[in-house]
Amino acid sequence: MGETTGTLYVVATPIGNLGDMTPRACGVLADVDLIACEDTRHSRPLLRHFGIDTPLAAYHEHNEGAQAPKLLSRLAAGESIALISDAGTPLVSDPGYVLVHDARAAGIRVVPVPGASAPICALSAAGLPSDRFLFLGFPPRGPAARREWIGANAAEPGTLILFEAGRRAAATLADMATVLGPRKAVLARELTKRFETLLDGALPALAERVAADTDQQMGEVVILVAGARGGEDDRARVEQQRVLDILAAELPLKQAVALAARITGGNRNALYRRALAARKA
Repeated sequence: MGETTGTLYVVATPIGNLGDMTPRACGVLADVDLIACEDTRHSRPLLRHFGIDTPLAAYHEHNEGAQAPKLLSRLAAGESIALISDAGTPLVSDPGYVLVHDARAAGIRVVPVPGASAPICALSAAGLPSDRFLFLGFPPRGPAARREWIGANAAEPGTLILFEAGRRAAATLADMATVLGPRKAVLARELTKRFETLLDGALPALAERVAADTDQQMGEVVILVAGARGGEDDRARVEQQRVLDILAAELPLKQAVALAARITGGNRNALYRRALAARKA
């Protein structure tokens, strides 16, 4: 591509508090030819607040395949485009990968304009190790699939960070407690907003606390969990849960527990309590 090609700006926007919008982001959004956003109805009030009247185009997970080539053509013709998501940094559990990947492959300049990011915001205030972390996005919605997903990431030594809808937060925390045991965890809700809340504790206690407080089951939340210690206990617990979930899906609970104990060498009473907790969640 020559110098006449445009530039794709990847622009972070506030996750709640409008005061977190950066002057640079405002300047870029005002100067580009087009803003690609997830939902024009959501982004238009934000832009209006900052006096920005740049044209908008919808770019979301359902039209990404069809819309990306159109945006690339405009970039190739010399136009500049800003990519934003509904909140936070684009591509972090949001659309944008296809466009950024294809723009770079075509030799089009891609410029990040940093700002708010919910995972980093939560990590900075969680009090959990931050030298290594793994962002996992949203977990599966089904309990069995969710526990399998948690187990697949249980050996990660860094802090685990995931998004969850508030209405499923208690169930997800309960499943994490079942698979991971009493690891320290933090639930961060309504970050940067009026009712911002950060709750911490061992996973079982935190799951019970959230289940008992409907206020903590609203909106979207960030869940952070301490990483694995790397010991044999962690690996054994995850394997016991994996076997128990497989058997419990096919057999009566007591029979599944008895077989899981025989196969894995786990304590039958402990496995039974975990099976009951998983079924309740």
